[in-house]
Amino acid sequence: MSHKGFSHIGLSTLDLDKTCDFYENVLGFTPVRCDMLRIKEGGQIRHVFFHIGRDQLLAFMEAQGVPGIPAEYDAGINQGLGVPSAFYHFAFEAGSVAALEAKRAELLAKGVQVSNIVHHDAAQSIYFRDPNNISLEYCCMTRDMGTEDDIRMQERFTLSLGDFQGGVGDRPV
Repeated sequence: MSHKGFSHIGLSTLDLDKTCDFYENVLGFTPVRCDMLRIKEGGQIRHVFFHIGRDQLLAFMEAQGVPGIPAEYDAGINQGLGVPSAFYHFAFEAGSVAALEAKRAELLAKGVQVSNIVHHDAAQSIYFRDPNNISLEYCCMTRDMGTEDDIRMQERFTLSLGDFQGGVGDRPV
């Protein structure tokens, strides 16, 4: 069996309408499936899949009145786990440095707080958050990875713990 990437990533939200507005109208992803799941024990779950490219999907579920599912929780993942915001994040492919620069300008024009472009050794990225406080990234590779040097575990640079805590404007540039 060959690896073909992921099928979908499933996430939760406390406000599906706000989440859909962000992913559709700010990021430009297309909703491709919307379900209302009635739960026998009570309540319902609204479920939306967005096409994000390359036959890959991002799905969100919002529980409403379902027994055993709290009405309030941290849908942003990191804070609820007590880890820095960089630990759990999702990166979308920008395609090129020019496209990354354009995406940053587009997000800023739409009122999204977004980091400066961060130059990694083999990639460049921008960081921001969705309405659920999920850490997101647009990234473009600037060279192929997988060289002998790349796959050898080694110290490459030093960061402050604060570089991992905030996730948006305080990423290293």
